[in-house]
Amino acid sequence: MTVDGSARTMSFGSLYRHGMARVAACTTPCTLADPMANAAAVLDSVRDCHDQAVAVALFPELALSGYAIDDLFLQDCLLDQVESAVLHLVERSRDLMPLILVGAPLRHAGRLYNTAVAVHRGRLLGVVPKVHLPNYREFYERRHFASGAGTEGGAIRIGGHSAPFGPDLLFEAEDLDGLVVHAEVCEDLWVAVPPSSEASLAGATVLANLSASNITIGKADTRRLLCQSQSARCIAAYLYSSAGAGESTTDLAWDGQASIFENGETLVETERFPKGAQMAVADIDLDLLRQERLRMGTFDDNRRLHGTATGRFRRVAFRADPPGGDVGLRRNVPRFPFVPAVRERLELDCYEAYNIQVAGLVQRLRTTGMPRVVIGVSGGLDSTHALIVAARAMDLLDRPRTDILAFTMPGFGTSDKTKGNALRLMRSLGVSHHELDIRPAANQMLKDMEHPYARGEAVYDVTFENVQAGLRTDYLFRLANQRGGIVLGTGDLSELALGWCTYGVGDQMAHYNVNAGVPKSLIQHLIRWVIGSRQFPDEVLDTLGDILATEISPELVPADSDRALQSSEAVVGPYELQDFTLFYTLRYGLRPSKIAFLALHAWSDAERGDWPAGYPQEKRRSYTLADIRSWMRVFIQRFFGFSQFKRSAMPNGPKVTAGGSLSPRGDWRAPSDGNARIWLEELEREVPKE
Repeated sequence: MTVDGSARTMSFGSLYRHGMARVAACTTPCTLADPMANAAAVLDSVRDCHDQAVAVALFPELALSGYAIDDLFLQDCLLDQVESAVLHLVERSRDLMPLILVGAPLRHAGRLYNTAVAVHRGRLLGVVPKVHLPNYREFYERRHFASGAGTEGGAIRIGGHSAPFGPDLLFEAEDLDGLVVHAEVCEDLWVAVPPSSEASLAGATVLANLSASNITIGKADTRRLLCQSQSARCIAAYLYSSAGAGESTTDLAWDGQASIFENGETLVETERFPKGAQMAVADIDLDLLRQERLRMGTFDDNRRLHGTATGRFRRVAFRADPPGGDVGLRRNVPRFPFVPAVRERLELDCYEAYNIQVAGLVQRLRTTGMPRVVIGVSGGLDSTHALIVAARAMDLLDRPRTDILAFTMPGFGTSDKTKGNALRLMRSLGVSHHELDIRPAANQMLKDMEHPYARGEAVYDVTFENVQAGLRTDYLFRLANQRGGIVLGTGDLSELALGWCTYGVGDQMAHYNVNAGVPKSLIQHLIRWVIGSRQFPDEVLDTLGDILATEISPELVPADSDRALQSSEAVVGPYELQDFTLFYTLRYGLRPSKIAFLALHAWSDAERGDWPAGYPQEKRRSYTLADIRSWMRVFIQRFFGFSQFKRSAMPNGPKVTAGGSLSPRGDWRAPSDGNARIWLEELEREVPKE
């Protein structure tokens, strides 16, 4: 949503302030050939939708009459009652928020049409006729109905109400930026080029299907596949509502399937075969859809190609007038957008991520004359994961793991624990392992620079830290020169986003970096997956488990008097929270306030929502809005304010997640001399301090 004066009158907790809209796909019990009874059932559900602040409420095909009534469709008594039922809906909708889409058989220009009727707050907004009429197997719609093809630009009159008629209608909310609704009827989705495809190119973001598809074995999966794929192809939300209880079972059966999809993802589905009315309710993200279309230029290219068809659509305006208060959020917001919570999906993602990294390194080694791999191993997460990727790559190349030259390089802050884990891991993997103490060289450099530390003062500034980081990388490059190798980078996507790396002669640089496309939150799960899938012998897996439980630290500063390690997250923020912000910044370009709103729903309660499989109980944290705001400020300052120059010169490495990469040759191109001002101002202006 464009943030204007009307948006700011809404509370921060209102989903409607943040470019979202609540929609519902409803099923109601059908009373055959009794339009007023069916209208009453529809109104009951619409009132329920109104109480839940729903903006769009969808009902099944021919819901006002029933679908399986055959030649009763041609009885004037029934059709008169259908018109009365439509007028009743119009009148009783005056104080109700939802845009109602309900199926009805309507007479028009001497023919009968199977239509979707759009009603809102006492107005008959429009009538959309079904275009594709099935007339095969159990379907005989052409016996009763005319196709809506060729009715574009028309108008219909029902009682004292006149409204546009035709398949060329879009219903646009004037007060909800991006809420543009299109209706198609059942079979319209089953054809090669559904009307909703053209409608989406014309600007529709919510595609609604009024259906009376009878159920047979396996058909529900087919419907789901069609709806889900259409939502992905059209970069839209897709609502589906099918007829259920009360329809005639003379020859058919009905399951009342109702579902909502968004850009290829299933948001919600109801139980099938309901006894009575039910609804699928979800909050769709209009900002997400708009952003995805904006960056995917081929979507608009396709619109231009089909300009004749898309240019004919008429827009009918309405005002949703949503409530300004917090009505909750009916949408799953994953805590870890880079990491799925469902175990099976997580295992598949980890399998793919690990093998993407391995395949990238294998190809690089093949094309560079099969050099050795030189890697620094600290005993931390990133270098550990890079090392096991390298080990797997060597196995695939039928090369000995001793061609991996692994060095642990203790400095002033290195703990016995991390050094011990590094040595154990290297030995158990069977790589060439070495210990190279950088402290003598670091002391000499600090002395040559006349740094206070060389005089015995406890000054641990950025120079003190970068002397160590730089020496480690310098040694690795010189060792690679000496021993015929390439330096394998270990820094991850999260560190690149936050600029938490030493530029040039430091951990920002390598010949190839397998971790550059992997966020910190995913690396932890990759190592868990390696352990769980037993990719290596027990000795290796035991060490990996110990490393996984270790505090994330650069270990550049000596432990304090309490032996507390230097904490990365104390400086740059919790990686789990910063990865959340990174995903929505990089993948969708959302405003800080929108990301904060989503983060609050994802992270405010540790007991609510799903955690990724295997995530330790003791690490399940929660954050207040003040926490989120504070750490987002750090993210914005670091990401937009000063760290781009490090990314502009980052080494090669494979893109791994659909969330994006930060390579200047791939997903992310930005000026190194940019600034963070407008993002900080939006955060300050739009996100409450508590």
